[in-house]
Amino acid sequence: MKDTISDINQLDVNKIYSYADYLTWRFQERVELIKGKIFKMSPAPKRIHQEISREIQGQFYLQLKETKCHYYDAPFDVRFPKKSKDHKEIFTVVQPDLCIICDTNKLDDRGCIGAPDLIVEILSKSTTKKDLNEKYELYQEHGVKEYLIFHPNDQVVDHFILRQQKYELVKIYAYDDTIHCQSIAHLSIDLKEVFDQSLS
Repeated sequence: MKDTISDINQLDVNKIYSYADYLTWRFQERVELIKGKIFKMSPAPKRIHQEISREIQGQFYLQLKETKCHYYDAPFDVRFPKKSKDHKEIFTVVQPDLCIICDTNKLDDRGCIGAPDLIVEILSKSTTKKDLNEKYELYQEHGVKEYLIFHPNDQVVDHFILRQQKYELVKIYAYDDTIHCQSIAHLSIDLKEVFDQSLS
């Protein structure tokens, strides 16, 4: 049994950690593991981030409640195994702002193991680089079918779909557009509703 870590400063930022290590951490700070490396998550996001998340969740709830698909918001662990699902062999665990999983075999008491069908990240100043670079590559590599990146300040959304194991930019949506998701039938996001409500 590994020793419990109660202070983030006990961790060596140069070390490679596994999900088994992650489960022993009892400090308050939220972190993600990307290929074994620690990435600190931002402090509590700004209100607009929370408002956008809430409005998207409201639309997801109404459209998904009669389907087999489930949506979750952070904090919710998504683990990406490379080969084995053993905790010691998993080196990537992230907490997307929102995700949808339609294969219930991927769900367990700890979250999701494997690629969600769709992931939404809402950019903040401290997460922009990670969401546009590390997470983009990570989600592409592990087969997340659809990736939506919300830019709250600009009121635009980048829409990526996975084709032949590479992300293709479908469109950059503006304030009053409607996103029609491609990985989940009949799912859409009314951006005017999202942005109007989040700024009210």
